[in-house]
Amino acid sequence: MGTIFVYLMHQGGRLHDTARELLGAGLTLDPAAQVVALVAGDGPALDSACQEAAGLFPQVWKIAHPDLTQINAELLRPLLARLIPAGALTLLAHEHFGMDLAPGLAVKLDAAYLADAVALEGTRDGRLVAVRDILSGMVRTRVAVDLAGGLVATLRPGAFKAVEPAGSYGLVIDKSEDALAGGLPDLRRRYLQTVAAEAGDVDITKAEVLVSVGRGIEDEENLEIAFNLAKALGAEVSCSRPIVDAKWLEKARQVGTSGKTVRPKIYLACGISGSSQHLGGLQGASFVIAINKNAKAPIFQRADVGVVTDIIKFLPQLTEAVKGAR
Repeated sequence: MGTIFVYLMHQGGRLHDTARELLGAGLTLDPAAQVVALVAGDGPALDSACQEAAGLFPQVWKIAHPDLTQINAELLRPLLARLIPAGALTLLAHEHFGMDLAPGLAVKLDAAYLADAVALEGTRDGRLVAVRDILSGMVRTRVAVDLAGGLVATLRPGAFKAVEPAGSYGLVIDKSEDALAGGLPDLRRRYLQTVAAEAGDVDITKAEVLVSVGRGIEDEENLEIAFNLAKALGAEVSCSRPIVDAKWLEKARQVGTSGKTVRPKIYLACGISGSSQHLGGLQGASFVIAINKNAKAPIFQRADVGVVTDIIKFLPQLTEAVKGAR
């Protein structure tokens, strides 16, 4: 496949978590490919992000300009299009900026566009075979995209295994002059301000173990048994959408397509039926344990281990067993 390009987001000099996932996705497609990182910005924050990227990628192409301090997709598209060769495969994270940048970039490169892939299954007869969720995850589709003219693809965060730093450093190459050779485009929009999302008391996307509760918890007062189990396990508590709708837990703890995509090593789904919307947030979970008194609950189709029982009675027993084992 030759060279694969990935665009990396960064903030405050630190790379977005998806950087390692994009590298993993590229190497899954072709372990022998050279995966080149594209990083844009300005000043010390850009330099710091490039150095971090060099700990992952063999080559990092740096694009520096004062107008890129606050990233604007309208400004960045033509700059990237001057650097990425025709026919190349370019990967981005399917988050707010990637969704803004990628479609227009595909147009400028005259390349195919693939949005929100949850798996890449390799190439067949010159086509990339990918998997996408549609209808809020109720249907999973397999699509084949012709690579002859190149491809710009966005990948769902949390759906791909992250690659850890190799311990060696790649080369940071300043491509600013090449990117800016044609000048800056006339912009029709400009940066005003950044509005931070409401912060919760915990970031469930970073948790290695999650105890997640759904309708089966029955009452707000019963949440205590989930928090007790989480404390015993050294875990965090998350939930499905009905718990947030009932205002029993804050939205920052919601797992699903309308909440957060998580990638814990262990995910305990307690009293969660397993709707398509909820399962859409479990793309990166390594090991799922489902506890539900309904043996036909869809969550069992995703689970590695299933326990058919009432969580109100079972979770306190499990908590005591965990404490005893420790």
